[in-house]
Amino acid sequence: MRTELSRRLGIEHALFGFTPFPAVAAAITRAGGLGVLGAVRYTAPGDLARDLDWLHAHTEGLPYGLDVVMPAKTVEGVTEADVEAMIPTAHREFVRKTLAEHGVPGLPDGEGSGWRITGWLDEVARTQLDVAFDYPVKLLANALGPPPADVIRRAHAHGALVAALAGSARHAVRHAEAGVDIVVAQGYEAGGHTGEIATMVLTPEVVRAVDPLPVLAAGGIGSGEQIAAGLALGAQGVWLGSVWLTTEEAGLSSGALTAKLLAAGSGDTVRSRALTGKPARQLRTAWTDAWEAPSAPAPLPMPLQGLLVAEALTRIQKHEAEPLLGTPVGQIVGSMRTVRSVQAVVDDLTRGFERAVGRLNLVVGNRSAGRWGYRPCRSGYGGGWAQPTHRPAREDETS
Repeated sequence: MRTELSRRLGIEHALFGFTPFPAVAAAITRAGGLGVLGAVRYTAPGDLARDLDWLHAHTEGLPYGLDVVMPAKTVEGVTEADVEAMIPTAHREFVRKTLAEHGVPGLPDGEGSGWRITGWLDEVARTQLDVAFDYPVKLLANALGPPPADVIRRAHAHGALVAALAGSARHAVRHAEAGVDIVVAQGYEAGGHTGEIATMVLTPEVVRAVDPLPVLAAGGIGSGEQIAAGLALGAQGVWLGSVWLTTEEAGLSSGALTAKLLAAGSGDTVRSRALTGKPARQLRTAWTDAWEAPSAPAPLPMPLQGLLVAEALTRIQKHEAEPLLGTPVGQIVGSMRTVRSVQAVVDDLTRGFERAVGRLNLVVGNRSAGRWGYRPCRSGYGGGWAQPTHRPAREDETS
């Protein structure tokens, strides 16, 4: 699974793994991919520095990346307290009532409300970058499109490539014009923030729109066969997130959440604004259902919704309130059936990729005696791919 992009980054497999867990990111890198640590949950610079210290020490000198949530345009001078003041009382009451209906206890005195989606704030995101650029980060990815122009310049000066997620070809073109190096075409099936176009349709559209920039296919990819499909559509790699949630290294604190993920089918997710204010695919739960009820208030725009629900989600997770318990995850959850190591997942991906390439080679070989002949071509996809060469039809083949 080597492509021009994977060779450029010095990784064995064109496999980019997003995760909020440092141990998973390190294991992805050691397994031959590129582990990308999500920074959105880090509000204290010291916490991010601590985990990057650990990540750097456990990647054996191999490359890794960081994912931030940072809009291209920011409103300067707006603090978290300013935003908190914008949250309507009715929304706070709805959250309180929903938790009470399910008997979710409060947090102990003095215990914080866990991670809060504040990375969108310029002051928070730039503090994260100040920390990150003390480390040899090789990829800076942004979930909200291209970061500000000065951040792109700073990343390039640091020797890092910049990637931006896109849900449409139109967005991808804007990302390319902003100066990013890689576009992640994230389809409808993906976990987290995602648009409305499926990966099979989106990937080739984005590839054509931003050529010659490399594209990563994302969304609904959890097998080697699906990786082969993404590369066949023109991508130079794949971006995987959901498949790592049930790995041993993830060590989810909630056994109940792991059980729900392993039991879920591909139809058990929903795109909901209940988590962040933007449509994000996640497990369907009593929490997401509550926000879809006719009597529920409309979710607030980002970042208000994330700040509104931060304490509630911490309480749900801490007390394992099973009906409400969920997480962002893609439709590939229906294929996540066992807890395995990251290395075992990568091994399975590479074997599946080889099987897919082998089947395609058989198809090519079976057709080689027909009207369409095939000639070998150079490829970074593992060898054996071919391109058609047309020969004129014989008179008895025409009608």
